[in-house]
Amino acid sequence: MANPEDKKGYTFAPYSGRVEAGKIRELALALGDDNPIYTDEAKAKEEGLDAIPIQPTFMEVIDMWYGSSFEDLMEQLDIDMKKLLHGEQEYEYFAPVYAGDMIYAETKVTDVKTKRNGMAFYTLETIYRNQNNEKVMAARMMLVKMP
Repeated sequence: MANPEDKKGYTFAPYSGRVEAGKIRELALALGDDNPIYTDEAKAKEEGLDAIPIQPTFMEVIDMWYGSSFEDLMEQLDIDMKKLLHGEQEYEYFAPVYAGDMIYAETKVTDVKTKRNGMAFYTLETIYRNQNNEKVMAARMMLVKMP
């Protein structure tokens, strides 16, 4: 079996997709968020926004619709899904994202730490850029591979 630390620096295939107002609306309904800025562009503009904004975790929608499946990502890292734990997740926001924006994403393994008992901690970072190549968000997750 390969050394997990060999995956440090590994970059997955980039992907891109358009932010759709309908998907923003679906997520708002799924979350039970009745804030009209997520469903009505006129209301969003009344609040001083350029268009319908995304919710804080909306980039997961971009990942699921346009990126590789999570199973495929784990296969590329040689991680058995039965031995995987999701350790933590964080988001950093740099600029607003609105319905109609085109998002370009790239995920990289930024760190891997192994323990003597065989556990491995993988840190993955996804950088999201808009159609103007402006960095709009970074998402980081830590995965724990059990021995």
